[in-house]
Formats: sequence, C-alpha cells, structure tokens
Amino acid sequence: MTDFEETGDGVSTLAEHKLDGEVERIVYESEDASYTVFRLRDAQGALFTAVGTVPGLTPGQTVQLSGKWEMHKEHGRQFRVSTCVFSLPATRDGLIKYLSSGVVKGIGEKYAQAIVDTFGGETLNVLNQQSRRLREVPGLGRKRIEAIRKAWKENADRRESQIYLQGLGINPTWFARIYDKYGNNAPEAIRENPYRLASEIKGIGFTYADRIAAQLGIGKNDVRRMTAGVTYGLLQARQAGHVCMPQAAFVKFLSELLGVDEGDAGIAIEKALQTGRAASGVSHEGDVMIYEPGLLRCEDELPFIIRFLQTREHYAGEKLAQIAVPAASKFSQEQLLAVDRVSQSPITIITGGPGVGKTTVVSEIVRRAKLARLSVALAAPTGRAAKRMTEATGITSFTLHRLLKWEPETRHFSYGRGNQLPYDLYVLDETSMLDILLALAFFRAVKPGASVVIVGDPDQLPSVGPGNVLNDFIASGVCPVSRLTQIFRQGAGSGIIHAAHDVNNGVVPRLPRREKDAQADFYWIEKDAPEDAADVIERMIVDRIPRRFGLDPVRDVQLLCPMNRGTVGTLAMNERLQEKLNPEKKFVFHSLGRTFKSGDKVMQIVNNYDKNVFNGDMGFLGRIDFKEETFQVRYESGPVVEYRFEEAEQIVPAYAVTVHKSQGCEFPAVVMPLLSQHYMMLQRNLLYTGITRARSLMVLVGSRKAVSMAVRNAVREPRYSLLLEKLITGGPMS
Repeated sequence: MTDFEETGDGVSTLAEHKLDGEVERIVYESEDASYTVFRLRDAQGALFTAVGTVPGLTPGQTVQLSGKWEMHKEHGRQFRVSTCVFSLPATRDGLIKYLSSGVVKGIGEKYAQAIVDTFGGETLNVLNQQSRRLREVPGLGRKRIEAIRKAWKENADRRESQIYLQGLGINPTWFARIYDKYGNNAPEAIRENPYRLASEIKGIGFTYADRIAAQLGIGKNDVRRMTAGVTYGLLQARQAGHVCMPQAAFVKFLSELLGVDEGDAGIAIEKALQTGRAASGVSHEGDVMIYEPGLLRCEDELPFIIRFLQTREHYAGEKLAQIAVPAASKFSQEQLLAVDRVSQSPITIITGGPGVGKTTVVSEIVRRAKLARLSVALAAPTGRAAKRMTEATGITSFTLHRLLKWEPETRHFSYGRGNQLPYDLYVLDETSMLDILLALAFFRAVKPGASVVIVGDPDQLPSVGPGNVLNDFIASGVCPVSRLTQIFRQGAGSGIIHAAHDVNNGVVPRLPRREKDAQADFYWIEKDAPEDAADVIERMIVDRIPRRFGLDPVRDVQLLCPMNRGTVGTLAMNERLQEKLNPEKKFVFHSLGRTFKSGDKVMQIVNNYDKNVFNGDMGFLGRIDFKEETFQVRYESGPVVEYRFEEAEQIVPAYAVTVHKSQGCEFPAVVMPLLSQHYMMLQRNLLYTGITRARSLMVLVGSRKAVSMAVRNAVREPRYSLLLEKLITGGPMS
C-alpha cells in the first residue's frame, strides 16, 4: 500500500514537505533557467534529487526547500520544489566551495580548505568577527591575511545583497553584473522596478526580469510590467523580422505574449505611444502600424537617401562608360547588360540563382573600375561572404561592419552622414541578408555621385534582422535590376546547381537510385526515422566524406539543420559531433548547459561591436585560462578575441548550425537533414538556401515526403514593413 497519488503523467506526489540541505551539484539547468535538476545532501549525509524552477543555485549553497515528493516512473523518487530560501553554507565542503567561488578575492581552493580546516563551522564567524585569527591558518602570510580581511569587510554589504538576490533566483553571473550597476542599492532598485534589469543590464531580458517580478508579487497587469512588456513585444516583433506591425495584430500579439486581455494590451500600447516608447505610421490603405521609434526613423530615412543618391550627378558612371568590353569577351548578353547598367545608374541590382555568373559580372565591373581609376570597396554582411569576394576578385573585401568602422567608445559607426566613405564604387554581396538597420548605416556613408552595385539572391531566406530590403528594392523599381538566368557554373553536370534551380522552380530534385547514378556533387540519402538520419549524418561527416573526398571533417564539412531542437537539431548533433571530432577533455568548461573544449569549432550568435565580432562569424576555440576565467576564439575573419567565461553565452558549438545562421556562408561540403519532424520549417527557401551553401559537395539526408513538402511550400511568412511603399513614393521625408 502507498500514499503516493498518481497524476496521470507517470509521476506520483505527496503532500507539501520541507527539505533542508546543501547543494551537492547541478545535474541540469535549462537555458532560460526555468527548470533545474540538482542533488541535495541533508544534515545526515543523505543525498536527494530535487527538480523545479530554482535559478541561482551554486554547489555548496545551503537551501531550505518547500515542495512535494514525487515518484517518477523513470527517475524514481525526487523532490519537486515550490519555494526555495537561500542561506550561507554551514558544512565543511559547502564552506570550501563558497569561499573558493570568487566571493573573496585572494582565496582559492587551497586557502579555502586551509581556513575551513582550521576553524570548521566557525569559519564565517571568524571572518566576520575575529578576522585576526586568520594568523592561525598554516601557510597564510601577513599580506594575504590583510588582503582577505579587507576583501571580506568590503564585501559585507555585497554578501547581504547576494543572498537576497539569490532568493529571487538570480544566479552569481547575473548578480555580478547587477551589483556592478547598482552596488549596495541593488536590492532596493530591483524591489522598486525589476523590469529595469531588462533595459539596463546587458544580457538580461524581459522574461528573466518577469520571473523576478513574480517572486516579488508583481501582478500581470502592473503598470511596470505592461510598460516594459510593450518594449519587449516590439523587440520580439523585430526578432521575427518585422519592422512594424498592424495595430490590431500587435494588440493580439502582445495580449498573448503577456497573458493579459486585449483591452489591457491596447491601453499599454496607447501609453507607450504617448510616452515615446513606441511610434506609429499609417499605410496607404489607412492601416495604423506600430513601430519601435528607431525602426520608424530608419524606414523613413532610407527611401529619402536612395532617392537623393539617384538624382545626384553620377561621376563614377561617366568614367565607367568610357571603358570598352574586351575584344575576346565571352560574356552573355544579360551579363553585358548588367555590367553596362552600372555606368547608367548610381544604384543597380544584380540578382540570380547559383551558377549564373554573378561573380563573373562583379569581376568585370571591378576590372572596368580599375581602368577608370575609380576607388573600389567590396563588402558583404558576413566574414565568410567577404572572404569569398576577395578570392573571386583579388581585391580585399570587408564585412559591412568593418567597412563602416564601429567605434566602441562612441557606440556608433565612424562613417556616416557627417563622415562619408571615400570610395567611388561599392559592390555589396549576399544582400538577401541585409536588414533595414545595416542598409541605412551603409547608404548614409555613400557620397553622392558614387556607384553602388547590390548583388543578391532574393529567393534565399530573408535577413535575420528586421525588414526585407533586397526584395523591397527589387519590387519598388527604384533602381535597375539585372536578373541573370543562364547557368554557367560547373557546366551542365553540376548536381548542386541543378538541384537548387529545381527546388526554386518547385521541382523535387532527382533521387539517385544507385551509387553510379548519383551525380558527382549532389547526393540524397533517403531516411525517415530521425535516429537513423542522425546515425547516417554522423558516419558521413566523421568518416565517409573525409575518406572519399579528402575533406577535413571540421574545417570543410558543415552540418546545416532546419532547427535547434530534435534528434537531428543543432543541439543534439553538436554534442554527437563534438564527442567524435574533438574528444580531447583536458581543457573543458561549461556554460548554459553547453560544453566547450579547446579546439572546438564555434560561432558567434550576437553582434558584439566592442569585440568587433558579429552574428554568424565562425572560428575555433583556443586557449582556455581557468585561473583568469577567460578563453580565446580565433575567427576565420582574422581577429583573435578574448572572452570571459560569463560571456560564453555569445558563442555556440558550430559543428552543426541552423540554415538561417549559415546565410552568407559557403562551405566545401554541406550535409543537411530534412525530415517530417521539421514540418514547421519545411519551406522552399530554406531548402534552397541550404543547397546553395555547398560549393563542391551536397548531401541531403531525409525523407521524400519532407523534401516534397518543402519544395511545394513557397509561401513566405509575412514581414511587416512599409519600406516598399516609401521607396515608391520617396518616403515621408521627401
């Protein structure tokens, strides 16, 4: 007979209980800290497993838990936490872990152990009240004792703040940033308005602040929450690619996001408009659109600048027009027309799929510019795309961020309206990745009379940032567009090229039935089960591709996944490939559930202007300094960048990356899974983008059903913006 009650999900529970003890270790913590599994040792030495929302835990921490015992069908008996109260450690091991955690400068594990061995359970009392007794500790010299006494005294208020904030679920990493900002006033500042953390502490978002607010008893409809919620909603819209949203759609979106009714969401938006936290515009159809104020300014200014540049005297074009086509030229008529248009208009667009000669056209434009004694700048949104331009043209190319020169001190680009770039001709490649913010920053820096050549493929995935700039430019007719259609690259035998064009035309690529029928550079391995696909992918990358094609499995072969989650998502596949391709375990550290090893292939996932590295930059993890808690990454774009351990959230292992993150890149070999479990992501432009990332070898692993679904699904998610309207009319600033 048992007093456990079945809940229906394989878990049985008891009534509310208390459990006190010391955190032995963290078994698992989700990325958003909403779920933690940890081991707790009680005063009698018994070890228990506890689960729940308990952010802020560290090994050695003493906690008092309230909750219920559960009997899980797979994991056995565990304690589900409802509330947690933190206190300073009391056991020997807990004290050692606490003192050596960095809470006192000058005490590492060696000296922490010596101090605790000397004073035992009285350690904290000695440090608080009788610090002169530190002379009793073997091996502690006078200077170190004075440093410890001073640090302990100076950190008294800090310790009190830390215990209070830990009680709100704030982990040590975030506490350090919060304390640096607010000092001893941190508890008061957070009690007054926890949502200020989202705007004032780098890395802390609305969701984290909202959880703290709930701990403080702040309700869903509290004005502080609703005010911060509008800003959060606009940020979420931006991250979804929107420049703005129709007011009715945004009210519904915000209501669902914050868990409030639409009436309250509408009131919050109106207040945000009145206080300048949000802005509005009106479409030609009379629809009211809600914006982040900065994005509205971007959308108004960009069309104005484009119209201005288009109407100025085109001195660069006049010089280009004087350079004749080579006598032995083998250019097609559409290629020659694309080249000639650069001399006829200050801004031109060259577009087309893979293998149609876009790079050839660019090389001819650059050749003519050199003969005309024009200064030329080549740029792209990513380091890999810029590197490819350099290889193709022989001219050093830049990322747009480096071309415009970001200044960390001023937090602005060096080049802009008041300090324009000196070049006469610009070629921007991979502009399907160009969002409205970067587009405006670039065009602000272009001097009147120069030529701008925009090169891109509008059928690829849109930019990660807000807007649909390339497509809007093409649709507006604001500048000449040259569409290249004739396939040249690798001739008629290129399986990659033909597969890409088939997909783009709504045709399922041919599936080779026998090995000898497989085209030289495009393979499709049919697999339906995710586990089978994952096994095949691992064998392909680790063994078969390197052995057959002589490619390096880390530097030359890239796994592109439609999603992060799932059996063949980036998270699971990175773990598998890291274990196989970088088994070294000597230098390892952990961050947010991820394991990093020296030698790992990694990717930067946010723009870090201070370090001059940007979203999508790839490199290799180098030196790890455990004493200083720093590590270095050598990026393919050139720089060696140093990070603190707490900044590891900015990078991820990159043996596998999403197709979205691969934009602007090209790899010698690409492996891409496409399964029915990816149904939410099965779109034509995703498959097309993945295939076009491969230069010499493309291996598709997946089911015919999933591939067919992706090829048929040409419907694109809408991206709200009025840029197209404003390009056609010249924008409200005109």
